[in-house]
Amino acid sequence: MKKRNLIIISISISAVVVLAICTFFVVRHGTRKSTFDEVFHIEDVSSITKIYMADKLDNKVLLQRVADDTTWLVDGQYAASQPKIDLLLKTLNQMRIRQHVNRAARKNIVDDIAISHTKVEVYQIVPFINWFGGRLQLFKSEKLVATYYIGHETQDNMGSYVFRNGDDEPYIVHIPGFRGYLGPRFEAVPELWRSHSILNLPVTALQSVKVDIPNQPQESFEVVRSGDAFDFLYQGQAVPFDTMRVGQLLSSFVNLNFDQFAGVVPKVELDTTFSRKPGFELTITDTAGNVRSMSTYIKFADPEALATMKGDENIADFFDVNRLYAILDTKDTVLIQYYVFDNILQPASFFLGKDKMHPIK
Repeated sequence: MKKRNLIIISISISAVVVLAICTFFVVRHGTRKSTFDEVFHIEDVSSITKIYMADKLDNKVLLQRVADDTTWLVDGQYAASQPKIDLLLKTLNQMRIRQHVNRAARKNIVDDIAISHTKVEVYQIVPFINWFGGRLQLFKSEKLVATYYIGHETQDNMGSYVFRNGDDEPYIVHIPGFRGYLGPRFEAVPELWRSHSILNLPVTALQSVKVDIPNQPQESFEVVRSGDAFDFLYQGQAVPFDTMRVGQLLSSFVNLNFDQFAGVVPKVELDTTFSRKPGFELTITDTAGNVRSMSTYIKFADPEALATMKGDENIADFFDVNRLYAILDTKDTVLIQYYVFDNILQPASFFLGKDKMHPIK
């Protein structure tokens, strides 16, 4: 019995030793060497959990995959633009080394990258042991798998200078078949990665739409769900309404997007546009009780021209005819397009069929 136990113990110890030796050689074999033929891209982008980027202008952003594996967050709180995320993942998967940097130019390129670059950290769920072509994977955990420093574009604009941690030299990196360089795909500005979606609600998910017009309170109204239909509340009472126009209003909240973040609003507009009452105040509530609000403000085509405006000129002549400001949930200032909101930002008289299309003010 003792002899048998000793044999079992010996076999167990031998197995552990063999496993340790094999693991050593697997890990050692996986250590990167700076050769032209090495794998420079990320093969399995579906296992990427987060991407952190920072540039030399103090911009930084964290893109993180959420638990359901289908959506991403920006800095842990904002919905990411899925098309931009998809393009970034595609870039990490498709980028390849085009050529070595000329030895004579190598020091200058390294210095340039050190001065101006975007640092990109890629994290993945990876196994510590990965044998037999991936058929045996053990001890999976999140790990920093690659750190790239994305430099400026090449002279022919067909690639970018990139240095990767662990390499001995930078490379010229490109995407085969793509005419362009990589830099614009690795922006560290958070707003550039955020989704532009305001709402994506089908009519069946809408509970109410309230439109307040502070400068014309008599034109304010609310559309409220009543079973499978909706009531049009005007001055506190349900009244008959133009079903086609109200139907267009309610269907406008499917894939409703803003144009872009406003950035820094010129002081002259802060002193004029934003010092006044909003043109429209919109409140949308879904059947789950979630509320989204939006307030709109006139945008000027050339704000600085207001300083030279003469007394007899009409301020309306300076309005931007394509876009206006909107503040979402009292937080984000964005730009929206008139034609996108033509069916939404209208007075009660329009939906009651008493007026033609009313201009947005």
